[in-house]
Order: sequence, then C-alpha cells, then structure tokens
Amino acid sequence: MESYESERLSSAQLAAMRRSLNNGRGVLTRRSLLRASGMGALALGGIATLGACGIPPAGRAEGAAAADDHSEKEKEVTFSNWTEYMDVSDDEKTRPTLAAFTKRTGIRVKYTEDINDNVEFFGKIKPQLAAGQNTGRDLICVTDWLAARIIRLGWAQKLDPSNLPHAFANVSAQFRTPDWDPGRAYSYPWTGIPTVIAYNAKATGGRKVDSVTQLLDDPKLKGRVSFLSEMRDTIGMTLLDQGKDPGKFTDADFDGAIGRLQKAVDKKQIRRFTGNDYTADLSKGDIAACVGWAGDIIQLQADNPDIKFAIPAAGYITSSDNLLVPAQARHKTNAEKLIDYYYEPPVAAQLAAYINYVCPVDGVRDELAKIDESMASNTLILPDREMAAKSRSFRSLSTEEETAYEEKFAKLIGA
Repeated sequence: MESYESERLSSAQLAAMRRSLNNGRGVLTRRSLLRASGMGALALGGIATLGACGIPPAGRAEGAAAADDHSEKEKEVTFSNWTEYMDVSDDEKTRPTLAAFTKRTGIRVKYTEDINDNVEFFGKIKPQLAAGQNTGRDLICVTDWLAARIIRLGWAQKLDPSNLPHAFANVSAQFRTPDWDPGRAYSYPWTGIPTVIAYNAKATGGRKVDSVTQLLDDPKLKGRVSFLSEMRDTIGMTLLDQGKDPGKFTDADFDGAIGRLQKAVDKKQIRRFTGNDYTADLSKGDIAACVGWAGDIIQLQADNPDIKFAIPAAGYITSSDNLLVPAQARHKTNAEKLIDYYYEPPVAAQLAAYINYVCPVDGVRDELAKIDESMASNTLILPDREMAAKSRSFRSLSTEEETAYEEKFAKLIGA
C-alpha cells in the first residue's frame, strides 16, 4: 500500500476500534442495534492494514475539484450504504423508495450494502481517493467523524444547492450546522443516532432515572449502573451533566469528566462499561439504569414494557450518518437528486418507518402517522421540539486529541 504523510492510527485508536469490534454497535444488524458513534467496529485485518499505512494529514481542504459529470447521458447512480438501512418490500424482492425514484426520474440506482464499518470502508476507498481516481461510487453514507475527515482531506465534492431544494428546506435544525460541515455544503444526514438514559422501571422500584448525576450518585443504584465503552457517548453525556458543551470543551473539561467517572468507578457505583451487551442485563434488571443507544431501547421496549428512556435536562449526545459524493464520482447530479428525493416528507416517512432511526427531515410527522401512529409519536424516531433542542454533538477531534483522549478513557474503563 502506498504510504502517505502519516496521520497514523495510534494504539489508543486501534484499541477503541477493537472494543467496537468485540461488543460495540457494529456487532449486530442495523435493525436491532446502532453502530458506534466513535471509530466504529473494524475487522481485525482492517485494523492491521490501516495501522500499517499512513492516512494523509488532515489539513483543511476546500473540497474536491468538480469531476466530469456524466449524469445527463448516463441515467444511473451508484449508492453504497450500510446493511438494513433501506426499506424493503414484504417479499424482500424490491426496495420501494428506490424503485419509485427510478420510475419518476428514469435514473437507475445501483444500491450496494457494502459498508460494514467506517474504518474498514475507508480502507477500501482511500487508495483511489488519494490517487485522484473514481471509487466507483457516486454516493456514500458514513458516520459523522469519517464524513468530517473525508471533507477535511478534500475528497468530497461540494454539493449544488440548486439540485437540493427539499434537502435545503427540510433538514432539521439540530442537523443543519455541524462543526465539520457548516451549512451542509458537502453532506446531508441520512439518520441521527441518539445516546440517552435507559432504565428498567421494575428494577428501580418504579423510580424514574433521568440524569447522569443520578446514575453516578444515587446510592439506590449502586453497583447496578453501566456506561458505554464508546468514548464520545460516555464522555459527551458526562460533560453535559457538568454543564459543559461537548461541541466546545477543553482538555481540562475532558479531564474533569474523566475524574467524575473515576470517582464513581472507585466507589463501585458503576458496575461496568459496555458495548451492546448492556441490553440483556437491562432487560433482566441486573442493570437498573444506564447510558444507552436509542435504537436498542426501541427494540427492547417491544418485548419488555418495563424498559423506559429519559432525556436529561442537561441534554444528550446525537451523532449522525451522512451522505457524501466522493471525489471523481461520475454521476454527481444524479446523486444530488437522490439525496433530495429522500428529503421529501412522504419518502422520508417511508424510510423512517422501516429503519426506526431518528429522521433528520422536518415535516414528516403527518406522513409517518399515516403509516404507523406509534412511530410518529415516538420521540426516539421523531424528536419533538423540546427534545431536539437538547441534542448536542461531540466536536471534531484532531489526531493528537483523539489519541490522548482515548488513552485516558481506556485507563478509566480498564481496557
């Protein structure tokens, strides 16, 4: 593999990936489990490969130069996405929203579920992007930290607003201005991924648990609390509880959050730090309350009415998966039309009804209610105004910050 000026993955970053591989959100299917909002799950071979080769330095780039666009003559678009992240017909033979797009526009969609993990996928496309070559994909869907890196490296094409009227008008306020792509010049969110507080009402004796302070200090919860082994989720929620903004925190703020959690570890308030495996303990009541992923909670509630969730008054962390057009893509305009199509409320509602993730599109509530009233009223799928106002994102990290923070976090959780 060609070697670049190195932005090499540190041992701390690799350890974080292995945690996700073993028990993070990437372990199970998209329908039952959310993916890690940090580095994501990674096949061990991919870890070794990426650790061995450099990643180009993350200097701020102005985006990829516009490639020759063949959209007018070639009515097609190639879309790479995660598994279980697109609606499927009851007989599993068609994808209704994609079929409707083709029928309306004449643009054929080559849809591929070839993203299993952020870093592994980046390893696939990085050599072509670095060499200025077409990846063979016109549209990709990656988690916010990787979207930020691709944009920063100049490997994403700037989007044409004239092809995105629905997207520009309908993207929800909480997703409109991420620090890594202000104004959504290069990307649009596919879904949001909230981190919330979950509890088993039977195990808490009917008491509500709705703050990180309660998790860390309530003696009635001692030894029956878990936090996540994903750094951004656990630290982000703790920062919020301490009155700090996860989008603007300092090294001192981070250390303060680590210290707060360490005290709870020392007094055995926290039982353990987990990946997705907290779900079984929460359902059984062995864990009374925890920091968890909203997608898990929706699934658990279907089988156990004692499972509840709460949005802390201090706020909660939301990450996102995002659509980008890679450098040298042949069908940029067609890709933009597909992005915009999924920001039409009836289409967005149909997608949300299938995948059960936070929908980033305003104006879908009535459309979703036509499909399933219970989904339309579920704030883990359609956050209401109050909940959306409490959403915060974990800021982008430099390579040096990520290495230092992951090392401190690994020490905290005993990884």
